[in-house]
Amino acid sequence: MDRKLRVGIIGCGGIANSHAKAYLRQPDVKIVAGADLVEGKTAKFFENLGVEGAKCYNSHTEMLADESLKLDAVSVCTYNCTHAECTIAALEKGIHVLLEKPMCVTTEEAVDMIRAEKKSGKLLSLGFQPRFEPNMQMIKKIVQSGELGEIYYIQTGGGRRCGIPVGTLENPKDTFVREDTAALGAVGDIGCYSLDMVLNALGYPKPLRVTGYKSNFFGTNPDYYAGHDKADMSQKFGVDDFAAAFIRLEGGIILDFRIAWAMHLDTPGDTIIMGKKGSLRIPSTDCWNGAPGGAMTIYHDVGGRPTQTTVPLITYNKPLGEYIWDGKIRSFVDAIKNGGSAPVPSSEILYNQAIIDSICKSAELGMEVEVEIPEI
Repeated sequence: MDRKLRVGIIGCGGIANSHAKAYLRQPDVKIVAGADLVEGKTAKFFENLGVEGAKCYNSHTEMLADESLKLDAVSVCTYNCTHAECTIAALEKGIHVLLEKPMCVTTEEAVDMIRAEKKSGKLLSLGFQPRFEPNMQMIKKIVQSGELGEIYYIQTGGGRRCGIPVGTLENPKDTFVREDTAALGAVGDIGCYSLDMVLNALGYPKPLRVTGYKSNFFGTNPDYYAGHDKADMSQKFGVDDFAAAFIRLEGGIILDFRIAWAMHLDTPGDTIIMGKKGSLRIPSTDCWNGAPGGAMTIYHDVGGRPTQTTVPLITYNKPLGEYIWDGKIRSFVDAIKNGGSAPVPSSEILYNQAIIDSICKSAELGMEVEVEIPEI
């Protein structure tokens, strides 16, 4: 309690900057190490952030093996395909883990991580910073209050008209779109956020069956990159840029889901939560940035008459990104220092991951699949 938490960063790419900057805003945290497979990347990462004295490593195994670091926690910010490997290795060393989304690639990987978490007695928290935005929290408050009654149908998703993450012309990147590094495209990258928003509001009911669809018409088309001088990305593209699913949840709830990195449309629709007493409309946003796209509306009857109630947006005195990232990092730090539970528990995101995995399996098979989650 009376010393600074010693933190390491595994994977020093783009999202690691948000982790590091938020850690640096905490007075009781010290970044002491970083690891990345790319030679010299970690040193440059720390130099750009003004972090002095942190040790640099060329792999997570090398960093985790250095007992002199006395690490309390790590942020895992690597490719999707290595989330499980890095997380399990840190937990086995007795180190708390804050893991970037998506949790991993398959349900089996998620189960292995939770088993390692339970065996270690350390925290595994997932990186879903939208949960710390007050308007996102209001969604859960409305649903849990009973204002909408029993929920029976949800439509959710969103995405971007033109937003495949391939970096800039000066700094192109392909790790988000290669099958060997990402494995999941839009469905894992931003689809996990959309799913968490509504599943968290419901209290994370168990998914039962899924009919899924995936496509990559835009990412594999060289013409999509016209004007960006990145036509070669179409040859590297090996994931989905659009996904949709019809998901049956425990309690008879139907979840209608669609997500996109690219489409000829401004939005595939607002999020709608329909209940037997009322419904909630949550305006979509053109890019999943962590907050609703506008004021929400409750549709209900008052005195027997159809009525609409506007839920005004809650404002705050920090930029959105800084606000939700400080909430994400601070809650993780406090849980470690105070012996609390994970702010975003793996037991919940296991269901999120199982849905994503089942969407992919259903899309490949061309049929509905049962969601199978092994015993832990």
